[in-house]
Amino acid sequence: MEAVRKIVEHTTNPLTIELPEEFTNRKVEVIILPVDEKEEPKKKYNFSDLVGKLQWKGDAVAEQRKLRDEWD
Repeated sequence: MEAVRKIVEHTTNPLTIELPEEFTNRKVEVIILPVDEKEEPKKKYNFSDLVGKLQWKGDAVAEQRKLRDEWD
């Protein structure tokens, strides 16, 4: 079964849909649905390519404690 899917901005009537030649002289089903315009979720960045690139000088645990103490 061949299918055609189109998303169009409808501004005025009538709406014209161009169909492929294979649909000529055939019964077709037309379904009209509104499209919810939701934002696509942003893809999370994969930081694995940065592993080992930075060199830390000092005591990481001490730095974390220092940062936490700033909140108290």
